Amino acid sequence: MQKLYSISSEHNPFMDITPPSIFSHSTSSKRWSTPAQMEPIQSTNKPEPFDDDENEPNDTYQLAYVIHFLLGAGYLIPWNAFITAVDYFQFLYPNKHINKVFSVGYMSAAVAVLLTLMCWSTSSRIKLPSVRARMNIGQGLFISALMVAPVTDWIVHGKQTGMVSNIAFVVLVSMVMISGLADGLVGGSLVGATGELPGRYMQAVFAGNATAGLVVSILRIVTKASLPHTQQGLRTSTQIYFVFSALIILLCVICTNVLHRLPMIRYYRNRKHNNNSHMSISSNFWVVVKKIRWLVTAVFVTYVVSLSIFPGYLSENVKSDYFKDWYPIILITTFNVGDFLGKCLTAIYVPNGSKGTVWCCMARVLFYPLFMGCIHGPKWMHSEVPVVVLTLMLGVSNGYLTSVLMILAPKSVPIEEAEVVGIAMETGLVIGLVVGSAFGWLWNLEH
Repeated sequence: MQKLYSISSEHNPFMDITPPSIFSHSTSSKRWSTPAQMEPIQSTNKPEPFDDDENEPNDTYQLAYVIHFLLGAGYLIPWNAFITAVDYFQFLYPNKHINKVFSVGYMSAAVAVLLTLMCWSTSSRIKLPSVRARMNIGQGLFISALMVAPVTDWIVHGKQTGMVSNIAFVVLVSMVMISGLADGLVGGSLVGATGELPGRYMQAVFAGNATAGLVVSILRIVTKASLPHTQQGLRTSTQIYFVFSALIILLCVICTNVLHRLPMIRYYRNRKHNNNSHMSISSNFWVVVKKIRWLVTAVFVTYVVSLSIFPGYLSENVKSDYFKDWYPIILITTFNVGDFLGKCLTAIYVPNGSKGTVWCCMARVLFYPLFMGCIHGPKWMHSEVPVVVLTLMLGVSNGYLTSVLMILAPKSVPIEEAEVVGIAMETGLVIGLVVGSAFGWLWNLEH
């Protein structure tokens, strides 16, 4: 697997300059020191970088990097599996707004778990379960939810009365919500724990996120194209598709239980505990979050824009007489390809500061009038080409800006605060997903 990102121990921009617009606090025990003004300065008391330590074990065969990549892909496989099977679910439930219902249910459940983790992390009396335990529980829920879809289909096939169909739909949405709970548990834990490591491992996680969408889209295209375009062919292809998705999560369970045994991971975990015993920084959660408030806001806005368009608008509000039921799959795949390319771009360039990145996130609201033009604008905008191009741009900007924000944020605080920052960023992201999913229903008001 290609190495996508690396941080040199000799020059690491994240260690020298901090995005100043985010911070208004400075303590002698912080790894960076910046004033409240907008111009960054070098810390006068520069500490040792994250990964500049003679005793740091090597990442043998890049195993830790590969595992973080796989785990990053794994916790978004279920979400992508449900939304990319839109052709199948629309066939079963033609009068339901499938992907819009899925989005609201999934994201609401995920944010509930992340808010719980945030509150839990502020308590000094109650200790969170280990990262490995949280991830194993979440991955078990993922596998269960993915397998319910084909099992439900086997049970109700041939019995599609109105009541049976409604019950099956409720069960399906319940499984989507359980996947959302698992996403909050696995994603929040993984991002929080990875924040304690050098930045290349966070980049691996988010490159894995993008790969999840790409892999699932390709899997859906292959299974759909390989079988006859009939009702039975659609059912069989979808069952194969969900079983393969569950097998990928099973591989992630193995990776989770291997990761904590790696010498490099144990080194950073031990260093965090050692720092905790010598550092006097307050553990107040909201003080930590205040340091990265603009980064949290930026990731929130990014996902409000993305989820109000993808996948609901792309699967329901634009149509193609040429591609027919392939059109939503093509658009979802286009977004996932763009998201993957955007996250890979961090291997080429990551800005030192956050000010420009935050403004770029805000500027993404311009996608609203552009996508509106694809419905109500000039006739030439109603064709497939403008929609595909805009979808690709939406995906690339989503992938790049997300990856940059998630790399910058944990490196902007001391190591013992990195896990809290990771959970806060993931929570901001998922709240953005929830709000964006709700906004996605506004496209239906015109009808």
